[in-house]
Amino acid sequence: MADPQACQDMVKTVLDTFGRIDILVNNAGITRDGLTLQMKEEDFDAVLDTNLKGAFCCCKAVYRPMMRQRSGRIINMSSIVGLRGNPGQANYCASKAGLIGLTKSLAKELAARKVTVNAWPPLIDTDMTAVLSEQAKEAMLATIPMAKLGQPEDVAHAVAFFASDEAAYITGQVLCVDGGMAV
Repeated sequence: MADPQACQDMVKTVLDTFGRIDILVNNAGITRDGLTLQMKEEDFDAVLDTNLKGAFCCCKAVYRPMMRQRSGRIINMSSIVGLRGNPGQANYCASKAGLIGLTKSLAKELAARKVTVNAWPPLIDTDMTAVLSEQAKEAMLATIPMAKLGQPEDVAHAVAFFASDEAAYITGQVLCVDGGMAV
């Protein structure tokens, strides 16, 4: 994802096949958790390269085509820890906070061309959260007023909304699909 040429090639394939690109969902993400004092620089870089630079490269690849067609939706998957931080995840938190900043900047750059850019920091029951220890899961659940992790369907509904015409006047926003965790 962090290879600009690969992102350009992906967008070119879409444009060659469909003639336009209407929606980009940046959903790639990895973790390489560890306390900052012990974190290897390679682990820091790998997480930022995938989670933030990958999104940047994909956004840059769709920038001109969406501007030219005067429409488009860019939806970036962030994380609640991009807003709150989390011990042992300085790299992940930095990447997701950066993604929120990227979202807001692109929203301002592309708004005049009717391209919206939004993000949200979900905490969703996925393979990535499945590997967390029971203690970590319990600690997270204790901070969620709804006392449960979100499901992939919760994200799908939010993506569908942001991609729809009903969200045409919403840009630069961070929608917290998180059971009230950000409250």
